Amino acid sequence: MTDQEYDVLDELYFVVPFSHLRQELKMEEEALKDILQSLFRKGWIKCFLNASEEAVSSEVDLERQYHQYFYLASKAGLLAHNGR
Repeated sequence: MTDQEYDVLDELYFVVPFSHLRQELKMEEEALKDILQSLFRKGWIKCFLNASEEAVSSEVDLERQYHQYFYLASKAGLLAHNGR
């Protein structure tokens, strides 16, 4: 796990929108998108359509719609984060 992945997961103990992550982490949009894609591929985050409705994993498009999702660390992501 990279330092940046750790920092992103640190923000995802609750469901948060992309805009909140950008504001809190003060990270470039493209860099944050890349990290979210990596975390999603590892199964360490979940994507939500809104604050309460989880997106179907097979329909998630983090290449084009990353800024529209809300994010939450998965159980595996929390374990990886806390085990570091």
